[in-house]
Amino acid sequence: MAVPVAFFAVFFAWPVAAIVARGLKAGGRWRLGRIADVVGQSDIRHVLWFTTWQALASTALTLLVALPAAYVFARLDFPGKNVLRAVVTVPFVLPTVVVGTAFLALVGRGGLLDELWGVRLDTTVWAILLAHVFFNYAVVVRTVGGLWSQLDPRQEEAARMLGASPLGAWRKVTLPALAPAVAAAALMVFLFTFTSFGVVQILGGPTFSTLEVEIYRQTSEIFDLTTAAVLTIVQFVAVGAILVVHAWTVRRRESALRLVAPETTARRPRGAGQWALFGGVLVTLAVLLVLPPAVLVRRSLDGGFGYYRALGDADGGTFLVAPIESVVNSLQYAVVATAVALVIGGLAAAALARRDAGRLVRGFDALLMLPLGVSAVTVGFGFLIALDKPPLDLRQSWILVPLAQALVGVPFVVRTMLPVLRAVDERLREAATVLGASPWRVWREVDLPMVRRALLIAAGFAFAVSLGEFGATVFIARPDNPTLPVAVARLLSRPGDLNYGQAMALSTILMVVCAVALLVLERLRTDRTGEF
Repeated sequence: MAVPVAFFAVFFAWPVAAIVARGLKAGGRWRLGRIADVVGQSDIRHVLWFTTWQALASTALTLLVALPAAYVFARLDFPGKNVLRAVVTVPFVLPTVVVGTAFLALVGRGGLLDELWGVRLDTTVWAILLAHVFFNYAVVVRTVGGLWSQLDPRQEEAARMLGASPLGAWRKVTLPALAPAVAAAALMVFLFTFTSFGVVQILGGPTFSTLEVEIYRQTSEIFDLTTAAVLTIVQFVAVGAILVVHAWTVRRRESALRLVAPETTARRPRGAGQWALFGGVLVTLAVLLVLPPAVLVRRSLDGGFGYYRALGDADGGTFLVAPIESVVNSLQYAVVATAVALVIGGLAAAALARRDAGRLVRGFDALLMLPLGVSAVTVGFGFLIALDKPPLDLRQSWILVPLAQALVGVPFVVRTMLPVLRAVDERLREAATVLGASPWRVWREVDLPMVRRALLIAAGFAFAVSLGEFGATVFIARPDNPTLPVAVARLLSRPGDLNYGQAMALSTILMVVCAVALLVLERLRTDRTGEF
């Protein structure tokens, strides 16, 4: 556990503390009164209010749209189910920059809606809400659907036989059993939308700003580190509270339920109601999940492959190298970040899985989730402030980018490997130890064969999220070594159809790479529950 703790202390806690101290400390004294001053500003209160209510609205809309799909995947059996499950999950691993760009191609200037009906939704809250539903749809489907597929349907059938209506039986029997999973999914969606950056940055324009976007604006445009530090503290406290509630719901979710094998609960659709629900879910998937990426691909091909060919030209201005080189840069960074995330996350998961792990070690489990909720912008800018002098003067080093990406990948590695490691029979390890095996050999001979697939899945998730990391990378990626998300954002910030088309082309490339990684993950799944 010493290595993961040291990694998070140096590359997460230290940079965040550095930027907070830079903003709130002057002349060796803390200026805590600035917190009230900043929060009291009307424009900051507006940002806090918009961040909160758009997250609540996004969560409610996602649950409303995705819960019927959770039922379809849990209770109905149909051809192509596994392929469709992979399609549902693709948006979740897409970088937020790609999600924002895809919806910009659908609802923005010259988008599909603009071409057909003259309607534009960019710079409106509806574009942001729809993009959030697109991104988080799989969270609800997999989290709720995974548990739903294992609930014994005979309990609901018994309530029906005792005179309950279909709705009454579902409300009194199934819903209470699903409530912990629904709550956990809702909290995860709220966490992701509360800290939304790429989607709001691209679709919100100057009108809408979340805490994450405002932190970026204050640090990179206004250079007001005091305000950025206060907003970081506010976000940190809010995310901490969300994670505490999330941990509580997870413990409830692990309470005893009557579960069966998921294969025994799925049946072919029967009756007009199930067929109508199945058809409605397919239409929703086509419109919400398939149409935006399809429009993105179509826009990237306007005029043939000209935009793709233009990616090979450097302009000597914003791009010191050809934009296409960002593909190679991103792949190289993601490979290194994945290796770091596997080492750090694997060691942390192994320590947390020990039955004799103390309370302090178990508490570290919740801290591992903080990089998903704390401002990546703060972390990235903190890297530049904290890691600028010996013995860790890394500001000019390429390793900064994969280190920042690994911070986001580690929680996915831990969440993937921890349940499998906890399921390994401790007596096998003890027997190997008694026979003289060293701790390293026990891991290699006992644990590794059982967790090999989970390790590959964890690697895939870490690779996908590293490839799409944007908030921290936008600060630390050098102009001569941009990553794919940074290159897309730079192209979108420049006027002209050529830049816009190149942004669509690069986003398409990034989407294809992430989708391929996801499809490989789907083939490596260790179970058939459909859960993350």
